[in-house]
Amino acid sequence: FSFGTNDLTQTTFGVSRDDAEAGFLMEYRQRGILERNPFATIDANGVGKLMAWAVNEGRKTRPDLEVGICGEHGGEPRSITFCHQVGFDYVSCSPYRVAVARLAAAQAAIKYPRSSGCCCGGNCC
Repeated sequence: FSFGTNDLTQTTFGVSRDDAEAGFLMEYRQRGILERNPFATIDANGVGKLMAWAVNEGRKTRPDLEVGICGEHGGEPRSITFCHQVGFDYVSCSPYRVAVARLAAAQAAIKYPRSSGCCCGGNCC
């Protein structure tokens, strides 16, 4: 199961990436409404919660469910760490981001080791 995180972010926020980045997004960040651009880094408190919920629910039915993301978030270190913490199995990104993604995934695996009894090492459930 693979999340297309840009599409999911657009749907969750109800706005296109182009409109947000060309318009109000910078003001939202300046006013503290959003900490980061959710199209560059997964919004852990919004989109991320939906993703974690979907993974947890999916694995209730199918414990061996393989889950990942595709798109530019898959090459962004904070997003990769988030995905590891909530139990994702893989990330997919554009070729020029592979080195960064591999390093971020290795760092997340070392910093947040997973226990055998929980999909996320106890960080989300």
